[in-house]
Amino acid sequence: MSQFHKQPATHVGAVELNVLDLAEMTGFYTEVIGLRILEEQGQRVELTADGRTPLLVLNEREGLHPKLPRRAGLYHFALLLPSREDLGAAIRHLSVHGIGLGAADHLVSEAIYLNDPEGNGIEIYRDLPPEGWIWEGPEVRMATDPLDAQAILAAADAQGVKWAGIPEQTLMGHIHLHVSDLEAARQFYGEGLGFEVVSRYPQALFMSTAGYHHHIGLNTWNGAGAPPQGSDSAGLAEFSVVYPDETSKQEAAGRLRALGFEPAEREGRISVTDPSGNRLSLV
Repeated sequence: MSQFHKQPATHVGAVELNVLDLAEMTGFYTEVIGLRILEEQGQRVELTADGRTPLLVLNEREGLHPKLPRRAGLYHFALLLPSREDLGAAIRHLSVHGIGLGAADHLVSEAIYLNDPEGNGIEIYRDLPPEGWIWEGPEVRMATDPLDAQAILAAADAQGVKWAGIPEQTLMGHIHLHVSDLEAARQFYGEGLGFEVVSRYPQALFMSTAGYHHHIGLNTWNGAGAPPQGSDSAGLAEFSVVYPDETSKQEAAGRLRALGFEPAEREGRISVTDPSGNRLSLV
């Protein structure tokens, strides 16, 4: 497991999507992305990489409408692979399936991008060794440079790594959100949840704990003041933020209350909505 996705780090856990067609989306995430079904209950499917931990949850229910453009909500969730060779195997597999891919070298990671059948963004990436990341004071240098996909494919071929579904060690590396107000979001995720700004792009912030390049991405690329998708929309339903212990979780809830938010606790989860209407649970 990545050192940035276990104690003492606070990080992102499972992502939950509202979906219009559960069968189609389950097929995509199992056959194309390579996740495995952990549990099926009614119109809810939990998907996993390791057979124990849910990474993605799909919910279908009556009355949902397709995602609306220029709204706050999910930009992408990001699956972190254990190695460069695994990324190469994924690129080859997705290319065989005719999936259109974006790609970037971020100086801290190598990433590919795609959308699921309902327009939810997905990043699949591997981290470069942290000792090679360049820190300038409290911020890490990041960029969006061309990806050397041929070198990544060659690395997979040299090690004989073939696609056999997404690797068991795959984690939910981060989540990136469209928000309506960047400063309000920074205050919520920073002063409230405890993440620190570690990088900045035009109209975007990247935040983390434990010196990671980012666990949370925030942007206003859909426009400042973008309205929320709403609870009756397909797309992001909720995501979890995993704290290292109960004390730190409760402390975060207390900070949110001091900021004027109203987190509600039920069955060990603390639910709250950010200033842009994105819902999350502290666990």
